Amino acid sequence: MELHVFFAVLAAAAMHAGWNAFLKLRIEPFLAMTLVTAGAGLVALPVWPFLGVPKLEAWPWLLGSIALHLGYYIALTKAYERADMSQVYPIARGGAPLLTVTASLLLLGESLSPLQIAGVATLGGGVMMISVLGRRKGAAFDPVALGYAGLTALMICGYTLVDGVGARVSGDPHAYSATLFVIDAFPLLLFALWRRGLSGLAPMRPYLLQGLAGGAMSLGSYWIAIWAMTVAAIPLVAAVRESSVLFAALIAVVLLKEPLQWSRAVSAVLIVGALALMRMG
Repeated sequence: MELHVFFAVLAAAAMHAGWNAFLKLRIEPFLAMTLVTAGAGLVALPVWPFLGVPKLEAWPWLLGSIALHLGYYIALTKAYERADMSQVYPIARGGAPLLTVTASLLLLGESLSPLQIAGVATLGGGVMMISVLGRRKGAAFDPVALGYAGLTALMICGYTLVDGVGARVSGDPHAYSATLFVIDAFPLLLFALWRRGLSGLAPMRPYLLQGLAGGAMSLGSYWIAIWAMTVAAIPLVAAVRESSVLFAALIAVVLLKEPLQWSRAVSAVLIVGALALMRMG
């Protein structure tokens, strides 16, 4: 991975942590997620006509990604309804690169150096430690929340692989990304309307601007990742992007007032070391 790609993916990681933090601020996570996905679609809409649509060969991958994203949104919001961001987010994001590396090597024929594989494994271990040991003091160990977080990791792995392949065959990763975000704005919104009705979405109204900002961060984060997967190995991009747990831990402590514990500090050191290993590889 070239240095400019590496830093671009790190920026994507910071944006990803930012919009996830929005899901824990003042509004029910499911409604917040609905607002963020709609916001991302609105941000992508003005540029979509200029970028066009991807090649026909990319559309099966695109539609598969939309289905996997819907499962991801539902699983993640269910997890956030039951546990702290600092416990859920690392499992959801930390399990994903380990699954993605395994699937990429076995299914896509991607290749990584032994040092890079060690870096991915170290990163996964560091972020898992945050979740297992870093929950709020006195908080119950909720296996259902962690189950939803694990399901989220599986969905992340799925849509990462699908979008990595889809962007490569699309002929233009930017057209692929814009199309993905515009179409992806609808499934969760329609699902929310079906489950809650129009009146059930009323609590979102005071947070429309925040939702638009969260949507812009979500779009920027994943757009960068999709582009990066066309110029670098998919599992490596996925792993570097999961360094977002460092930014998430900072947000959780500073903004959400969740406690800073020794396990999180140790995990942060492991993650930084993992990133160094992946760069050296």
